[in-house]
Amino acid sequence: MRDTRESRLLLVLLIAIAFALITVDIRGGQDSPVEGARQAASTVFGPIENGVSSAVDPVGNAIAAVRDSGSRHDRIATLERDNAMLKAKLGSDDRNRSRLKQLDKMIRVAGEGQYGIKGAEVIAIGAAQGFSWTVTIDVGASDGIKRDMTVLNGEGLVGRVTTVGPSTSTVLLANDPDFTVGTRVENSDELGFATGQGDRPLRVQLLNAKADVKKGNRLVTFGSEADKPFVPGVPVGVVSRVDPSGGDLTRTIYVKPFVSFSKLDVVGVVVQAPKKDPRDTVLPPKPQPTPTPTVTVTVTPSAAAYDEQTDY
Repeated sequence: MRDTRESRLLLVLLIAIAFALITVDIRGGQDSPVEGARQAASTVFGPIENGVSSAVDPVGNAIAAVRDSGSRHDRIATLERDNAMLKAKLGSDDRNRSRLKQLDKMIRVAGEGQYGIKGAEVIAIGAAQGFSWTVTIDVGASDGIKRDMTVLNGEGLVGRVTTVGPSTSTVLLANDPDFTVGTRVENSDELGFATGQGDRPLRVQLLNAKADVKKGNRLVTFGSEADKPFVPGVPVGVVSRVDPSGGDLTRTIYVKPFVSFSKLDVVGVVVQAPKKDPRDTVLPPKPQPTPTPTVTVTVTPSAAAYDEQTDY
């Protein structure tokens, strides 16, 4: 359409009519005379509007999702942090309870044996190559620790100190193949020498080839001259197997250690030996055998059987 005076008048007229229709529609509400035209327009343009809306709304939804996910992420992060703190607290409490239990048992052993001990914590384990079984503890020369001191825990003999630094020490464990300790069988004077075999039972050579030793007998340390490297009376283990004597000068037995060398945590270094040999007093009480339950069965004869007997 050319821009003429007539065209401009027509445009003004159309605009005036449009405003008039809008006014009538607003005032009429649902009874508006243009309701039919509006419904027709909705039918025509509605699908297009919905299509545009479905194309645009995912963007808005995505933005809202990112915003909401941020708040959800914050809530989840807070819950996870609280959970982690709770688990750490519970774990710490469990560990503290375990360590207190170990400490109590070690104090009992020290008290019964009259050992003066310096408590320590295992902070590192040595390399297992070459069958080397060692651990590092967090006490050293500044704590009064010296080479060739006995190391024990609440179960029994752990090992001996081999290297001492200012604040740490190395302990050779009793199951190391280079470890040897003098032993004595409980309730007897049968002496021997126990040698470590890694994760297998200790191998003990008894000096008496005819020694009367049975499975279940227990051993303690015999002690060394001047109590170094071993003080007497520390529990070593339980006899698990006895080799038959074959006319040798010695007799071989195998002993399961009391100490679990793969679960060491709290240990004690004996810094003062007992004034006298505690003998077997440090050994824990022997477990009582579980009684075998007996069942008594009472049989009551049936009435028919009773009648049959009375016929004779």
